[in-house]
Amino acid sequence: MTHAILISAQKGSTQSIVTLFARKRSSLSMLALLIILALALCACGRSQAALKLPDTEVLVATPIQQDVPVHSEWVATLDGYVNAEIRPQVSGYIIGQEYKEGAFVRKNQVLFEIDPRPFQATLDRAKGELAQAEAQLSKSTIDVERDTPLVAQKAVPKEKLDNEIQARRAAEAAVATGKAAVERAALDLGWTNVTSLVDGIAGIAEVQMGNLVGPTSHLTSVSQVDPIKVYFPVSEQEYLRAKHVSTTGQPMNLFDSSPELILADGTVYPHNGHVLLTDRQVDPSTGTIRLVAAFPNPGNILRPGQYGRVRIQTSFKKNALLVPQSAVQELQGGYQVAVVGADKKISIRPIKAGEKIGTLWAIDAGLNPADQVVVEGLGKVKDGTAVVPKAAQLQARER
Repeated sequence: MTHAILISAQKGSTQSIVTLFARKRSSLSMLALLIILALALCACGRSQAALKLPDTEVLVATPIQQDVPVHSEWVATLDGYVNAEIRPQVSGYIIGQEYKEGAFVRKNQVLFEIDPRPFQATLDRAKGELAQAEAQLSKSTIDVERDTPLVAQKAVPKEKLDNEIQARRAAEAAVATGKAAVERAALDLGWTNVTSLVDGIAGIAEVQMGNLVGPTSHLTSVSQVDPIKVYFPVSEQEYLRAKHVSTTGQPMNLFDSSPELILADGTVYPHNGHVLLTDRQVDPSTGTIRLVAAFPNPGNILRPGQYGRVRIQTSFKKNALLVPQSAVQELQGGYQVAVVGADKKISIRPIKAGEKIGTLWAIDAGLNPADQVVVEGLGKVKDGTAVVPKAAQLQARER
């Protein structure tokens, strides 16, 4: 019986331990639940705090209204004011190159030397033949002068005097021919020194030492590049408007303006030019007519064959709207600006951008004079963003 009571007591003790463990486990679960709930509440608070970020501050300004010049641009090709092809006048072998390729040369400066020995020999022979003709002329003259009075005295037959007169005339002709041969030989000898025809930049030599050249050989070219010519084509309609005979479109001030030259890298050439002439005809394949302008080229910086753009002020646009270039964003070939509405929210608006005037940009369409345009902080906003606008002061460009 005692043993049964002990067993019963042991069973009761075990049940108590299990009950106690269950209670503790329940308390731990409740504690974990409370911790998870607290963390969730904290995260929710942080999320709400994140949703209540302060509005973005931006600088805004209304567009400037100002009369601005309107320019037109055309693709341009540069060429020498004078381009001289250097060709020899005589045939022979090149024995000397007397200039530095790509350097500036003067008119009549020797560029190439052709072997002069054959031409010197020809000149010497022509001089000898001339001396013979002059000697014959001298003898014929003496014969005529001697026999003329004798014929008057009938001491010499008249036929002999007639023959002597004819011989003197033949000798005079031979002397004239000899002088021409000497002059021609002297010219040929002089042409063995091939000289520049103009002041300008000499090109790369197209012949080498020892080459046999002739009048059809091209040795090099020399281009006068200060001033330099610039060719640019304008459409037939633009030409008519510039001549003030067109009944459509705004008249253009083309021929009396000072054109600007924009180089291939976008650099504006520091010297303005002037329009020289207009080509004689319109190209029927393109419908354009070529104009030629001249630009000063100190230092010979510009060279024939370069490309660029000619820009000419053609008119004025009244009351154009101007905004800073920083306010205009280019996207996929279009342009847009950010405008702050009455609710202080951003509205992204597409625009038609016109000409750049210094640091400003003329807007042809898409803006109103009273619009509040974001001029600083454009990268921080998007459509619908709430902002805190602050006024910025824009200065009109002096004309």
